[in-house]
Amino acid sequence: MATVELRFSAQPEHVRTARLVAAAVARRAGVDEAVLDEVRLAVGEACSRAVGLHRSHGITAPVRVVLNEEEKTFSIEVGDGVTAGGTAGEARDGAASADSHESDAEGEDEMGLAVISGLVDDVEVTSGDDGGVIRMSWPTASAVALP
Repeated sequence: MATVELRFSAQPEHVRTARLVAAAVARRAGVDEAVLDEVRLAVGEACSRAVGLHRSHGITAPVRVVLNEEEKTFSIEVGDGVTAGGTAGEARDGAASADSHESDAEGEDEMGLAVISGLVDDVEVTSGDDGGVIRMSWPTASAVALP
């Protein structure tokens, strides 16, 4: 049905905007008001994670957020440019991060994923040649309405 795509440069100050847009689209899609805080928090965590990955891997491509209203669900995909091998999905200058920074980033990455998993019942994390994607979904009012 309706899809909104948001792209923003990997700057922490843009995460708030992504959260606000996600909440507004979720509300319009029919996500229960009681769940909107969870949507905001989960999107904030996923976008913060993507921003951190972009910055630590020197990726200049924008973070991608896709908000999709389907018949009975509302889903959000947050994509980063870090491929399955942990390299940028686009050309880099070859500079490698220090080992301590990489292990710190991995710890923060795992913490962010744990928070998202605690907030969202339906979450899927994938990584491929085009980068990583966190897909989260929530039921809409039409999915929980009595027949």
